[in-house]
Amino acid sequence: MTRSNGFGNPEALREDIRQTRAELGETVQALAARADVKARLKDSAAQTRDRVRQRAGQTTANVRSSVHDAGSLALRHPVPWAVVAAGALALAVVVLMARGRRG
Repeated sequence: MTRSNGFGNPEALREDIRQTRAELGETVQALAARADVKARLKDSAAQTRDRVRQRAGQTTANVRSSVHDAGSLALRHPVPWAVVAAGALALAVVVLMARGRRG
């Protein structure tokens, strides 16, 4: 015959001990996982690598779309290159004249 020592049902105490052991085991596993710095760093690096790859893919898609849109716009509205060249030449002359006045 098992004595209860005034603490209640022995089977209930055994079940309480089993439950406490299970919780303790889970706590130990959680602490071991937190203490495994190498595994945590690998996981963090993998997550960062995945985020960077995803953002790079999105950026590449955005750039391709922008280049395509700019090309389409240029084909629909051709700018006379002579006007662009004349503007660049005028700007160069103004810059050279300004430099000449300073020196």
